[in-house]
Amino acid sequence: MRIGNRDFDVKNRTYIMGILNVTPDSFSDGGKWNQIDRALEHACAMAQEGADIIDVGGESTRPGHLQISDEEEIARIVPVIQRVKSELDIPVSVDTYKSKVAAAAIEAGADLVNDIWGLKYDQEMAGLIARTGVACCLMHNKNAADYEDFFPDMLHETAECVQIARKAGIPDDRILLDPGIGFGKTREMNLETLHYLERFHTLGYPMLLGASRKSVIGLTLDLPADQRLEGTLVTTMLAVMKGYAFVRVHDIRENLRVIRMTEAILAAGDMDSDRHQ
Repeated sequence: MRIGNRDFDVKNRTYIMGILNVTPDSFSDGGKWNQIDRALEHACAMAQEGADIIDVGGESTRPGHLQISDEEEIARIVPVIQRVKSELDIPVSVDTYKSKVAAAAIEAGADLVNDIWGLKYDQEMAGLIARTGVACCLMHNKNAADYEDFFPDMLHETAECVQIARKAGIPDDRILLDPGIGFGKTREMNLETLHYLERFHTLGYPMLLGASRKSVIGLTLDLPADQRLEGTLVTTMLAVMKGYAFVRVHDIRENLRVIRMTEAILAAGDMDSDRHQ
């Protein structure tokens, strides 16, 4: 899968999308990187530690967040995207569900649109992505944890996102999917989703897992957002074992070590099976 100027082996590797929140109110790191110089410094640090993509977000999407105007979101993210693209040779993703914001971000150099509503919020988004040729990540989401049959419903609703994309003319090789940990799900549903991550492969697209520091970890371990690293690392190991192409995380160095170690163990198993054939 090509994102920006880079080809990703989405069948055999797990890559890191580093989170860059340029917001004053994100659940985990709100206000830390919402000045351009500090945002760039953090992006450089993430790239140096091994991030493969930088995901820039200008509006917090934590539970109970306040929606901001398109103009304010654009003002937050565009200067950061421009600086990151001018100073780093790394693909950049924009974390937005609004087509006007996405259009401004793409013009500023964004290579991927990370839409937490999977093209279902803004009817213009799918057409914009198709016209501009950028990649997209479509996340499962809904307003409430209301399902008749949780897992089949979730897979069906994610497949609807794919149908919107294909109808708009977005090629299959431009689509990533995200099961949406922490969105429209109870703690128990989030744990079940993590347990059965492999079921999303039935949809036929590369997968991204975004569980870093999420509430499911906090609720399970009774920990605040700044103490959820170990829980996050477990979800990253699961993502590698279940064949996910990307993890979206805050802590790059630690997650990269987990990925490399898990991949090495899995590769050793592959070599062993080769010897016994």
